[in-house]
Amino acid sequence: MKVLLIQDVYKLGRAGDVKKVANGYGRNYLIPQGMAVLATPGALKQVERIRVQADAERVVLNKEMSEVAGKLEGVELVFPVKASETGKLYGSVTTTMIAEAINEQAGTEITRRQVDTQPIRTIGVHHVDIRLTVDLIPQVKVIVHREGEAPETAAIEEAARVGEEVEAFDITEDVAELTEDVEASELVEDAADAEAVLEVEDETADENQLKAETEAVVEELSAVEEVTDDDLSDNEAGDVLAA
Repeated sequence: MKVLLIQDVYKLGRAGDVKKVANGYGRNYLIPQGMAVLATPGALKQVERIRVQADAERVVLNKEMSEVAGKLEGVELVFPVKASETGKLYGSVTTTMIAEAINEQAGTEITRRQVDTQPIRTIGVHHVDIRLTVDLIPQVKVIVHREGEAPETAAIEEAARVGEEVEAFDITEDVAELTEDVEASELVEDAADAEAVLEVEDETADENQLKAETEAVVEELSAVEEVTDDDLSDNEAGDVLAA
């Protein structure tokens, strides 16, 4: 379905934009929340008015939220957690936990809906976007480390884990290349075998042809000998009569 946005919608568009969205997303969220209306011919006549009004409101909102964005600059949140040896958390760091930690540290009023991340389930350093306005999206650093260890170990452990993933990827590539080499070698061997077979077949064909030609010559010689024998027999008979 097509909708006309009457508010700025994060990762979708600005007020006055016409967007094609899934029916469920439009009917169950955008329209009920007052963020959009169906893009009917009548609604489309209001596009310019909606854009002008939204631009004016956006300027005011950006000015108000710029102070909050300044407070979030350089914010680092640290979460000690229980985790497995592979770095997987027994649980997760949720958007609610992050919003509460931001508000406690920066003195803001961020809601969990403004925290743009999935629940964090691995040890490491994570950079999380905070949606203030469509133009102001500051980041905070979220450090998740194992309980009983220093926060700095989170980055080291994450780097090691990423390195293992890259190494595994390289091994996979090496195996693929080796497989290609083996396949290519087999193709070369097959081609060589085929060429050898053709050579044998050619030699066999030459031998067969030579044999056939030899047999033909032998037959011709046999025919000549028979004629000669017949002639000799006739001459002998003449001699007998003459005697």
